[in-house]
Amino acid sequence: MIKNYFKIALRNLVKNKVYSFINIFGLATGMAVAILIGLWMYDELTFDQNHENYERIAQVKQHQSFNGKKETYNSMPAVMAEEIRINYGSDFKYVLQSSWNSSHILKVGEKKFTKNGSFFEPQVTEMLSLKMLKGTRAGLKEPYSILLSESVAKTYFGDTDPMDKIIKVDNKYDVKVTGVYEDLPHNSTLKNVSYLMPWELYLITNEWIKKMENPWGSNFTQTFAQIADNADMDKVSAKIKNVKLNKLNKDEAKYKPEVILHPMSKWHLYGEFKEGINVGGRIEFVWLFGIIGVFVLLLACINFMNLSTARSEKRAKEVGIRKAIGSVRGQLISQFFSESLLVVAFAFVLSILLVQLILPFFNDLSDKKMSILWSNPVFWLLGIVFSILTGLIAGSYPALYLSSFQPVKVLKGTFRVGRFASIPRKILVVVQFTVSVTLIIGTIVVFRQIQFAKNRPVGYSRDGLINIFQQTNDIHKHFDVVRDELKKAGAIVDMAESGSPLTEHWNTNGGFDWKGKDPNQAVDFPNNNVTHEYGKTIGWQFVAGRDFSRDYVSDSLAFVLNEASVKFIGYKNASAAIDEIIKWEGKPYKVIGVVKNMVIESPYEPSRASIFHLTRDEGNVLILKLNPEKSASESLSKIEEVFQKYNPAQPFEYKFVDEDYARKFGDEERVGKLATFFAILAIFISCLGLFGLASFVAEQRTKEIGVRKVLGASVTNLWALLSKDFVILVIISLFIASPIAYYFMNQWTQKYTFRTDISWWIFVLTGLGALSITLLTVSFQAIKAAVMNPVKSLRSE
Repeated sequence: MIKNYFKIALRNLVKNKVYSFINIFGLATGMAVAILIGLWMYDELTFDQNHENYERIAQVKQHQSFNGKKETYNSMPAVMAEEIRINYGSDFKYVLQSSWNSSHILKVGEKKFTKNGSFFEPQVTEMLSLKMLKGTRAGLKEPYSILLSESVAKTYFGDTDPMDKIIKVDNKYDVKVTGVYEDLPHNSTLKNVSYLMPWELYLITNEWIKKMENPWGSNFTQTFAQIADNADMDKVSAKIKNVKLNKLNKDEAKYKPEVILHPMSKWHLYGEFKEGINVGGRIEFVWLFGIIGVFVLLLACINFMNLSTARSEKRAKEVGIRKAIGSVRGQLISQFFSESLLVVAFAFVLSILLVQLILPFFNDLSDKKMSILWSNPVFWLLGIVFSILTGLIAGSYPALYLSSFQPVKVLKGTFRVGRFASIPRKILVVVQFTVSVTLIIGTIVVFRQIQFAKNRPVGYSRDGLINIFQQTNDIHKHFDVVRDELKKAGAIVDMAESGSPLTEHWNTNGGFDWKGKDPNQAVDFPNNNVTHEYGKTIGWQFVAGRDFSRDYVSDSLAFVLNEASVKFIGYKNASAAIDEIIKWEGKPYKVIGVVKNMVIESPYEPSRASIFHLTRDEGNVLILKLNPEKSASESLSKIEEVFQKYNPAQPFEYKFVDEDYARKFGDEERVGKLATFFAILAIFISCLGLFGLASFVAEQRTKEIGVRKVLGASVTNLWALLSKDFVILVIISLFIASPIAYYFMNQWTQKYTFRTDISWWIFVLTGLGALSITLLTVSFQAIKAAVMNPVKSLRSE
């Protein structure tokens, strides 16, 4: 019986090729989208799970209260790990101190590259359960040792054994390769840690750390931990809450530090904190795309339902005869479900092929390295279950509807589907376009928000600016000579040193005092140490006062403020701040200038109160303004030549500031592109269904069209007649989708301080676009039917 069901189903598919194609290809597209989103969600939800101790690893963070806010930071004092081990050792298996993941020059022979890595305490290999390909997990016991990732080892040593080979770091000291570990997967927070060196070496090469008078007052490292096997993460986190507060003096205690454990399981998806509360993060995107996947698949199922029920009259006699010769309704339902499952089976196979074809493009779009889980039985089990559910959902309404026909009416020829039979189909079309239009409106709003932030005045000129990170101090030692040489060559307009790149704050400090300040107020300002040429190089814009100048020796004790700091401190205006004294760690600094706020951190948030002062040591970053009268390639070639002359140990690597700034929009742009991709597919699936319905309606009304043509109806009249119903349905969906889209997108934009408005024209434009697409889709079948010779359609009458 089952074999017979599938045989009949296959015959029906072959007999109705156009409708079969629309059903199978539409379902395949919807299923492909669902699989892609499923793979993306799987990648997100399994982030960091490559570590065996995933559930017990945490990063030690701290909340601090200053400037009237509670902020959460990863940075910790360098003595934090030791303090926790001493006082709470029984609650932890490992507590490890670490540097930030930063770039260093690794040189082997003539090969020198800048690579990212970290200094860690030796047990990191056990805590992260690194898979060692060479050496053992005890490889960081020696101070001058290094563990390389497989890819870095391949870069430097090729197929030769890297063990015990010597690598020069930053042209300052040598380390010995004591192990090679397998690269961490792309969905790992630590994927960019391409080598590990001992924490002891970090202390040796940064002697100032051991000489610090107040080690608890400076936060510049990271701390990671693995709790004991019998410990509870929340309880241990509560225990260590005051570990830092107990070590601070009265002035520092004003910051009210609270130490917490942030589990590895929350690093990626729950990384956002507000006022000391974990408020989520990327998990919102997981839910968003999960919902989109369900709706896109639903659109494909709706196509199947619509076309199956629309063609019900074609199957009415078949149902009548089957019932007349003894088929019960349950058998008919089984038959129609078998047809549905056969369509889904074909669609599933096609969807796998589509996913395989689309995946490289989708990986680029989503910044992933996903692949179909061919060898994973869970994937195939879910695929089969998923296909069966899709088949049952898609076939449910047709099966129940077609099996309900009364055989007497059908066989007597008195069966009519009724004036209300098309209502369910119309409702489903409205649902389809409501979903599609909502997605389109959401996509437009996302891109408008990104563009709004991009167009925000940044307070300086990004054109032609490049950052070069200083791994050695060779350029610093020859700064004036290099600057003069590059200016004379016409390669640059100017050059400066800075403690931070133009798109980040690398340093914040407290200890500031001014006239009228509340002595109990805890403050923390981003402050940047710069050279005299900084303002001229970046083109910052003065509101009041002047720039730093070599003509004034006193500028070594001078500040330039931004507008936000003027407002925060409480000066009446920028001019009132000039010549005022601000004390920093007891030393008086005179305010000599106020500049417009610069967008350095998030382009969606207000600029923080910031202070600029002249550098005391070499800057971390060189900022160069390229000569606009020369080509960038020509200028960069000259800069490389001069840099190699004075700093041969460092590879010439640079970053354009405008590219760094553009990367700040990465997450939002990625969401926008993914939403666009899914919106296009949703519209495609909806139009595929419309095409099928229009084809059926045109076929159903062939004789009516013939009569109308004989009576004088024009092609335009007939086109309007056949298109009218579909246009009305789309207009209804626009009225439903618009308030839904407005509500959700308004909620989304509320999280940004600088946000775009949701203008009326977005809805009008989307509506016109949806109507145009509908008319284009329907018109093909409508015009085809309208131009048909009426003799052919009426000759049987």
